[in-house]
Amino acid sequence: MKKQSKEQMLEFAEKLGVPVFEQIANLKVLQFNYVRTIDLLPEMIIMMRSLVAKEAFSFRRDPITVIKNGLLFSFQNVFNDGQENVADLPSNLQQERSHVRITPSHMTSEVRFAKQSHIKQISIIIEMTYLSRFLGKDQPQFSYLFDADSTFWIEEFMSPEIASIVDQMLNNSHNVSFPDLFYSMKALELLYFLFNNLSRRESVSHQQVTRDEISKVYEVRNAMAASLDCALPISELVKISGMNELKLRKVFTQVFGKGLYTYFQYIRMEEAARLLREERLSVSETGYRLGFSNLSYFGRLFEEHKGMKPKKWSSHTP
Repeated sequence: MKKQSKEQMLEFAEKLGVPVFEQIANLKVLQFNYVRTIDLLPEMIIMMRSLVAKEAFSFRRDPITVIKNGLLFSFQNVFNDGQENVADLPSNLQQERSHVRITPSHMTSEVRFAKQSHIKQISIIIEMTYLSRFLGKDQPQFSYLFDADSTFWIEEFMSPEIASIVDQMLNNSHNVSFPDLFYSMKALELLYFLFNNLSRRESVSHQQVTRDEISKVYEVRNAMAASLDCALPISELVKISGMNELKLRKVFTQVFGKGLYTYFQYIRMEEAARLLREERLSVSETGYRLGFSNLSYFGRLFEEHKGMKPKKWSSHTP
């Protein structure tokens, strides 16, 4: 797949509310490995990119105006771009867990790159009315996404089905005869599996959230992720958030789709799965590292989340 020039990407990014030409001097800290944009306006825009931030870098992303009432779906770090072990890149590149973020296209946000961070992303901006036609009679259950004036931020876990579609978009498209049709269909496939995941989220009454509230629940999430061997007491999470307990629970569930305890156990089991398969730890080593003194309970919990016992998982080929 032929790469587009950096200049083409920058021009396209301006359409998406990214003031890149104001930041042109700072962009020298970004190393672009791969960029491709697919202009399907007025209904949809797709951008696929891989880059490394050599230094810390941030900018304010303005509202996206090229699509008036749109939703921005950002699929983060779901693919391998072949840069993980490149000789001239640092071996300690930081990378967020794979996830999907959903925001209204009119929302401003602060985009931050940590030093030595590796960003691999597929972004889809889609017009609300166009998307709602595909959802049809099922659209009302996602009404919180389709309020053109609302401000929200939703993060969802990645699924194997989504990862498979991303792989097809990146690696199997060089011989495609009708690229616009191919990418539009693949984008809709991604959204199909994403909405399937969203339909299983914990029920919560959606409310407007501020950027400060979003920032605070991410601080709570990061504190939980840094203490997987020992659940932090709710009093400490409340203190980090600066909210009362009821509001913290509501905002956290709205953003992440799971309550505090359920989310903690989920990321705990995701880390267990990684330790078993990638670091080749034994079941007992994994359980003890994650704070389980009862390995039988650890095994039952892991099987509930991953559908197989931890020992089988460690030897299973995905």
